[in-house]
Amino acid sequence: MMGTRGLTSAGSASVQIHVGENTHIMSGEPSLRERVLASPLRRIHMLAWRDLDDPEAGGSEIHAHAIASRWAAAGLRVTMRTSYAAGRSQDIERDGYRVVRKAGRYLVFPRAIASEMARRMGPSDGLVEIWNGMPFFSPLWYRGPRIVLLHHVHAEMWRMVLPASLARVGELVEYRAAPPVYRNTDIVTLSRSSRDDMVEQLGFDPGRIHVVNPGIDQRFRPVGGASSVGTEEGRSLTPLVVAVGRLVPVKRWDVLIRSLAAIKPQHPRLRAVIAGEGYEREALQDLRAELGADDWLELPGRVSDQRLVELYQQAWFVASSSVREGWGMTLTEAAACATPAVATDIPGHRDAVCDGVTGILAGSSDDLAAAMDEMIADSGTRHTMARAAYEQSLSFSWDTAAADIFATLDEARQRQARGS
Repeated sequence: MMGTRGLTSAGSASVQIHVGENTHIMSGEPSLRERVLASPLRRIHMLAWRDLDDPEAGGSEIHAHAIASRWAAAGLRVTMRTSYAAGRSQDIERDGYRVVRKAGRYLVFPRAIASEMARRMGPSDGLVEIWNGMPFFSPLWYRGPRIVLLHHVHAEMWRMVLPASLARVGELVEYRAAPPVYRNTDIVTLSRSSRDDMVEQLGFDPGRIHVVNPGIDQRFRPVGGASSVGTEEGRSLTPLVVAVGRLVPVKRWDVLIRSLAAIKPQHPRLRAVIAGEGYEREALQDLRAELGADDWLELPGRVSDQRLVELYQQAWFVASSSVREGWGMTLTEAAACATPAVATDIPGHRDAVCDGVTGILAGSSDDLAAAMDEMIADSGTRHTMARAAYEQSLSFSWDTAAADIFATLDEARQRQARGS
């Protein structure tokens, strides 16, 4: 973070929420606990590049934690193997599941594989591989039931974050080496648009890709509850744009900052907050100074959970200029606070935001600036989109996501037992 799962279930009692062209179904299918009790799967191992405590943890790590913690609460013994997090213990328990953090960013791949093959973390009934850039190639060495969580194709990200020689290796693995290995593997992704991208770019069988939308934590909600949706209650008195994420090249914060600066003359009282930390901080601070934005653009770093909710609630809209996303969890978190979005028109965003209904998708940097200008200037559009965004957010559930991902793993077990 999903055939299509998410909040869709055929043959069960359901309530549909229609938002533009997107239909989300809140189903009456068995709960996670019921699914677990009906399955022999009890000990699940997860392989991930990074842990939630890593300084560069992002959406993938939040997603993995949300699923692992719910699986543990449902009675599964979950062990997650990741790379070492600086200043953190190597072996911990978090919210009911075990986390083993050993080896560096590159050595974690061979060492995690060796550890699994030697059963150093104990036996497992099933494996979940989180493919975040570099895969663990689990089809080559794991013989039990397994699935892969792949949030999006990485594509141009390789050249944005790695030296040219290493970027070529990453591209070779993603486009040439890995797809044949995973041809018969069930893959879970976060959105239909990401699934379509994987089919087109990596040649995966669409029947093997399961779409499971991510959930939204319950702390994200409007200031005055549902009755305040579409009003100014809790909003900043002056235009406030909020963006959240790691300060890394894929987010293209420079594009967002330049777009904000371009519309500042039309909206002199405009303020903006980009919340997050990363190695591009110094470059972004320099750009802020170059554009004369020091007095209206904040770069506060990581913020507390409470402050994040407050920012979403106060914002007139949230923004994302990212070039690659599996979904856009910050956009739907804000939607749960009745805050619409302006975001780039990319796979992932196309499902998190219903264009023209819950926000605006922009195809270029000029379009991004124009969309933000429109959102600030037109309060009627902003309020209508706020209501639609909130309505759409009600269909996204972490409990449902955890149940559907477990069902995909259990289906892989059943298929393996049948020899199909």
